[in-house]
Amino acid sequence: MKGLYSRTIVKNFQSKELLKNLTKSEKTMKKKILNLVFIGIPLTFLLLTNGCFQPDYEKKAYLQKVVNNLQQLKSASYSAIKKGILPGDTTPSFVSKVYYKEYDNPGDSTIGAKFVRFSKGDTSKMTFCYDGNMRARVNYEKKYIEIDSFKNNKLPFRPVTPPFFNYTQSIIKYALETKDSTKLQIKDLGNSIFFSLKIYDSSQVEFFGKPYHINSPYGLDQEISQYEIWIDKSNDLPFKINREMSHDRSVTICENISVSKQPTHNFTASEYFPNFPLKSELKEDPGKIKLKGKKAPSWTLRDTENKMVSLKDLKSKVILIQFTGIGCGACRTSIPFLKQLVSDYHNKSFELISIETWNSNPGTLKRYKDRKEMNFKFLNATEEVIKKYQIQLVPIFFILDKNREIKQIIKGYRKEKTDEEIRKFLDEMV
Repeated sequence: MKGLYSRTIVKNFQSKELLKNLTKSEKTMKKKILNLVFIGIPLTFLLLTNGCFQPDYEKKAYLQKVVNNLQQLKSASYSAIKKGILPGDTTPSFVSKVYYKEYDNPGDSTIGAKFVRFSKGDTSKMTFCYDGNMRARVNYEKKYIEIDSFKNNKLPFRPVTPPFFNYTQSIIKYALETKDSTKLQIKDLGNSIFFSLKIYDSSQVEFFGKPYHINSPYGLDQEISQYEIWIDKSNDLPFKINREMSHDRSVTICENISVSKQPTHNFTASEYFPNFPLKSELKEDPGKIKLKGKKAPSWTLRDTENKMVSLKDLKSKVILIQFTGIGCGACRTSIPFLKQLVSDYHNKSFELISIETWNSNPGTLKRYKDRKEMNFKFLNATEEVIKKYQIQLVPIFFILDKNREIKQIIKGYRKEKTDEEIRKFLDEMV
């Protein structure tokens, strides 16, 4: 009965007839319930207007605290474990361990940081560095230093992957300030905070000191750029990041981190140079290949079944060779066309060969071929073949005639345009 009275009074407390028939105890109950109703209305309103937004406010306040910590860093050193993982794969295609020295550089309006990267286990052996004016890469095998001062750079950004703390700061700051379509998630994992950012756009969002929307070359209507960052609660600084795009995924885990909030010396890249001659940036297009009209260089390469395949053993009248890279989105986008090409020309004297240049792991290549259901040979390149064919960019297509002369070289891949160009040459030759 108590529950019945409660529901009746709340619903009909304005009914005079009902109030007349109530006993004294019932009237006391009615007053208590009415007090709860009137007190509860503003309380409920406060919960709805403040309580629902409080968690989001606290999360963003914490992220701002992390950004503030990162902005106070003047230098950092750490070991970084880097992993490359293909979409749909769980086994890394490569794992490397390097050592970094990172310096804040607010005078650089591009990256905003200087850094030096060393080979694993030898912090005196610099492999790459960037000082705001140039980047330098050391080739220890050929004993020279390749210098790039970005004079020939046509991109709106400098194609330099920023060092870890600069990189994570740009991502978190973007998450707090952007008006793009995003999904933000934060979880407390005990000793660390997990931060997830998904960006929904027709372009990819990459970070080179600042966020850049890069048109997707992969024929997708919508890209999802995903960044996941793990933050150490003991110092409120990131220590791990997972970056995932439609074409590849990379993971960086930092260890033995040492940071300083004190100003550092005026770092320049040249102070880390070994005693090797300098090689300035190329004056001509680095993708230019001078092989058209010449005999195709011979090769013998291993396929995904561990069998050796030689160019001289192929009997087809026309051969299309594609040099590719597993992590290359444009290369991956070309696969449906290449499979259709094999099907359309199956009764003609034609063969397609795809040669992987970025990854040499046999297991990774086999899984990739099986997952993509390739109906053509997929071979593992050697450094010698890459050098002979002057491969610096992928994908690149070579069309060979019956005498194995290179009749055409087609760089890059664009749906329909490249399809039509390749089919035109094949129709004329088969």
